[in-house]
Amino acid sequence: MTVEATTERVLRLLALLQRRPSWTAAELAAELRVTDRSVRRDVERLRALGYPVHATAGVGGGYRLGAGTRLPPLLLDDEEAIATAVSLRLASGGTVAGAGEAALRALTKLDQVMPPRLRAEVRAVHGATDTLLGPGAEVDAEVLVTLARACRDSVRVRFRYAGRDDAERERTVEPVRMVATNRRWYLMAWDVDRDDWRTFRLDRMREVAATTWRFRAREHPDPVAYVQRSVTAAPYRYLARVRVRARPDQVRELVPPQVGRVEDDRDGWCVLIAGGQDLEWLAVHVARLRFEVEVLEPAELREAAARVARRLVAMAGAGGSPGHSTAGDASGTGGSRGFGQRSWPE
Repeated sequence: MTVEATTERVLRLLALLQRRPSWTAAELAAELRVTDRSVRRDVERLRALGYPVHATAGVGGGYRLGAGTRLPPLLLDDEEAIATAVSLRLASGGTVAGAGEAALRALTKLDQVMPPRLRAEVRAVHGATDTLLGPGAEVDAEVLVTLARACRDSVRVRFRYAGRDDAERERTVEPVRMVATNRRWYLMAWDVDRDDWRTFRLDRMREVAATTWRFRAREHPDPVAYVQRSVTAAPYRYLARVRVRARPDQVRELVPPQVGRVEDDRDGWCVLIAGGQDLEWLAVHVARLRFEVEVLEPAELREAAARVARRLVAMAGAGGSPGHSTAGDASGTGGSRGFGQRSWPE
C-alpha cells in the first residue's frame, strides 16, 4: 500500500474518532475496510503525531480520542469549517483582551488550509455582513479562567473592586455564574461581607485570586434574570415602569436585555422596566417604541414627556411641513427603532 493511501486512511481514522466518543476496533475496521491489526497500527501513527488515542480492553472496549498536553490539528467537515470561520471573525471584535488577535491568527491558519470552494463561501458571508457592536469593556482572559474555575470548584474568590466612585475595595465572594452581554461581562456571586447576592463587572476587578476556601452551594436566583435586573435598574438615577400596549416579545425585539426588563401584563399589554440618568432621555426612548404607553412611575416621567412633546411640536411648526413632522421621524422605522444599545449605557 502506498504512503498516500496510508496517510488518507489515518486521516479517515482521525475523522471517525472525532465523530463520536468511542469505537470498537471491529467498527473502525469495518468503516475503513481494513483488518483490526491495521487499525492498531494506524492508532499508533496517530499517537506518534500527538493525538491521545486511549484504548480500553475487554468486552465493550475500544478506542476514544482523549485530551492531551497540547492541541493537535483538528479535522473539520464543511459545515464545521464554515461555522468556525464565521465565529472566529465575530470573536475578533470581542471584549476579551487578546482574544481578538488570537481569533485572527486562528482564522488565518484556517483560511490557508481551507479548500477554495469553502474559502469562497466564507468570504461571501464576510463580504455580505457588517457587525453592529457597541463599545465594550475589555476583560483579562486570566480573570475569566480564574472565575470559571472558582465557579466550577465552589471556592471563594478575593479581588479589588472599583465602585462607581472609583474607590477600590477588597471583596470576598462565592461565585456562582458569569453572564455576558455583547458589551460587558458580569459575575453573580454571594458577597461574604455584605451577606447578600451581588453583581460585579469583570472589567472593574483587579488582583483576582481564588482561595482554598471551599463553600457549600446555596440556593440562588436565576443568574441571567438576576444580572438583568441589576444592570437595568441598580446603576441609574431613575427607574421607569411603563405599560406598553404590545406583546412582550414585540417589546423585547426592540429593547436589549441589558437595557430593559419586560414583564407580561394583561389584555394585550406588558410592563417595561428601564433605568436612565435623565427623565427626558427616558421619555424619548420610550416614545420611540411607537406603541401606546401608560406611565406607571415615576410621575415626573409624564412631566418630562410633556416638555419633550412641546419642543417637538415647536420644532415641527418651525421647519417641518404637514404630514412630515420631526416628531414622526424621531420614532425611527424597522429594526433600528426603539432602544439602541449604543444609546443606553450599562
